[in-house]
Amino acid sequence: MNIRYPSGKVYNGNGNNKNKRNTKLSSIQYGNRGMTLEEDLDITNKFYLQENIAVIHKKPTPIQIVSVDYPQRSAAVIKEAYFKIASTTDYNGVYRGKYIDFEAKETKNKTSFPLSNFHDHQIKHMRQVVKQNGICFVILMFTLLQEVYLLPAEKLFEYWDRKNNGGRKSITREEIMEHGYEIPIGYQPRIDYIKHVDEHFC
Repeated sequence: MNIRYPSGKVYNGNGNNKNKRNTKLSSIQYGNRGMTLEEDLDITNKFYLQENIAVIHKKPTPIQIVSVDYPQRSAAVIKEAYFKIASTTDYNGVYRGKYIDFEAKETKNKTSFPLSNFHDHQIKHMRQVVKQNGICFVILMFTLLQEVYLLPAEKLFEYWDRKNNGGRKSITREEIMEHGYEIPIGYQPRIDYIKHVDEHFC
């Protein structure tokens, strides 16, 4: 199936977006259980919802279907589709009466997190959320180290601006450890980021 961006460029999940969540490539082991960051967050958010802690959902990506094949009457196969608009961030919702919005990213690097994982429109969106006093951050995962961090959006903006001003094109692990919050991977919830939202934002 061909999926295209609004510009017409073909989306290649294993090409330019290889650092975006990919359940086949990014599968890692937590206690003999293969999970991706996205799957862990989905389980965490389901727990928050069931326990009346927060209402956080993954944003759907709007897709315009162009071509459909019907090999059988009861089955339809999408052959070509386009992303209607550029996506913003992965998750949003409400917590303790405040709007919450965040992006989740993974890397196989051990020493730094490439800023190429982010896009201009995502940074612009997060700046707008912060300007409106919303809770905004990114959850970063070093998959090979099995380390997960919450980094406030304001710190991400500093590193993004540094890059745009000719500085390094990544955030070092040391910088993330210093300015972010490590989230231990647990059982229930899997990635308890709300504790750090309380610490930093509330």
